[in-house]
Amino acid sequence: MSTQTEISYDSKVQGKEIEKIRYLATAGIMAALITLMTAYICHIPVGTNGGYIHFGDSLIYLAAVLLPRPYALAAAAIGGGLADLLTAPMWAPATIIIKMLITIPFTNRSKKIVTTRNVIASVAAYFISGISYFLAEYIIFGTWSVFLTSMAGSLIQSGGSAVFFIIFGIALDRVHIKARFFE
Repeated sequence: MSTQTEISYDSKVQGKEIEKIRYLATAGIMAALITLMTAYICHIPVGTNGGYIHFGDSLIYLAAVLLPRPYALAAAAIGGGLADLLTAPMWAPATIIIKMLITIPFTNRSKKIVTTRNVIASVAAYFISGISYFLAEYIIFGTWSVFLTSMAGSLIQSGGSAVFFIIFGIALDRVHIKARFFE
């Protein structure tokens, strides 16, 4: 009887280890994709402050609905931080924090990626991102005068990212990606 219990326990432990490896690998892949999408694909420099508009946040949103929170936070921070280190290093510290914050409104508990909550979360991510980058800009440059410009850039970036997220999410929901790989 104890052999059966040991085998059962060992298979549960092994299953949890495999799940952790799957999440870690997925977080690493997502961080790499976030870096590429942010730094090089649809990368549009704006203003004189080193900032740029990108749609890498769509992959951050996707990571937030595919992965448990700690893995999503890591993918967002690493991906966004690396992109800024490659393109606009002065923004990297703020980006690491802000990209983690924008994952918080999303949930990975649904069987689908595109849910009402996750669509609403992309709106919340706009406000988190816009206000946070405005505050970061104030800290870096010492001026409050760019609020509207900052929020407008964030609206384009977050709005475009939300559209890409919904398109990617619908496509991945059609092939039942969450059921195949994460449940």
